Amino acid sequence: MPGNLSRSEADSIVRSALRGFASDEDLAALTQDEPLRAALELDSLDFLTFVEKLTRATGVRIEEDDYPQLVSIHACVDFLATE
Repeated sequence: MPGNLSRSEADSIVRSALRGFASDEDLAALTQDEPLRAALELDSLDFLTFVEKLTRATGVRIEEDDYPQLVSIHACVDFLATE
């Protein structure tokens, strides 16, 4: 996905988008490679809301074909960052 986000900015956006699905303590304890849907018990609507938050924060539409690339914080950062 084209963009101009650093890894640090992408990580911040991902964690911000996850707020509301977990407490700050739970998010801090979440490892970079932990599967988000399982760890935070996100159902399909929760995941769609997460994707919409990422889209609003980055200004770039994330297509349904991209969803498999958004499995963990690390994967989301890889997807969003350009560095």
